[in-house]
Amino acid sequence: MEANELLKKVRKIEIKTRGLSQNIFAGEYHTAFKGRGMMFAEVREYQYGDDIRDIDWNVTARHNRPYVKVYEEERELTVMLLVDVSRSRLFGAVGEEKRQMIAEIAATIAFSAIQNNDKIGVIFFSDKIEKFIPPKKGRKHILFIISQLLDFQPENAGTDISMVLRYFSDAQKKRCTTFLISDFIDSHDYYTALSIASNKHDVIGIQVYDKRDEQLPDVGLIQVRDLETGYIRWLNSSSGSVRKAYNKWWYDRQQVMTDTLSRCRVDLASIATNEDYVSALMKLFQRRGAR
Repeated sequence: MEANELLKKVRKIEIKTRGLSQNIFAGEYHTAFKGRGMMFAEVREYQYGDDIRDIDWNVTARHNRPYVKVYEEERELTVMLLVDVSRSRLFGAVGEEKRQMIAEIAATIAFSAIQNNDKIGVIFFSDKIEKFIPPKKGRKHILFIISQLLDFQPENAGTDISMVLRYFSDAQKKRCTTFLISDFIDSHDYYTALSIASNKHDVIGIQVYDKRDEQLPDVGLIQVRDLETGYIRWLNSSSGSVRKAYNKWWYDRQQVMTDTLSRCRVDLASIATNEDYVSALMKLFQRRGAR
């Protein structure tokens, strides 16, 4: 991508996503993740309006009246984005390319993070670690991240979520909030690596997919190619059994993904490229903030 064209796209995403993070997500983000950056300070007697979830039942029992735990917010959190840059992200039949939506979602989270005085870092991965951007603050840092999201050219085509989770768990010693952003089209078993990562860090999964990943259109004989392996075959999309088998393949894969994330206690937002990611992120943040 030429420099001027890239600059225009970066600026366009900045205007859109910074506005979203300022006007919509700022409070939701803070509420959803504040508990992960709080340190216990003291206990005091319960006052009207205190959250009953903060009651210290041991102290309450000793004094025979309610006491609550008081927390001090840590100066900052570290937020890491694990971003899938495999070749399947280039697919876009219904709506925009996955790559574009991934860039906007990542940028929105990044701007929300720095407004909360958090540091933001990124790991780009395919079936290898493609690039590591250490956590920092500031608009300049985020604009660099956005430009990389739009223009980064990975060396490899495949996807290995287990590999990036192992790398991340080894590299990031301090607990952080982590967004795993991918279409989750991965034939590897990543349960063990995700379980280890989620026990050490606060991990959230964001799936970005295309409706054509899920269903074939009825358009007759078509040639399809796997973007990651290069494998090509012809399919008769007018055949009901072919469309049913394709949909079952997708359903089975989705079941494995949702079951794996659920067992690892990882929240998930699944977003199609023709859907509103703003609404999906709001629901994710609100669901976490309500706990």
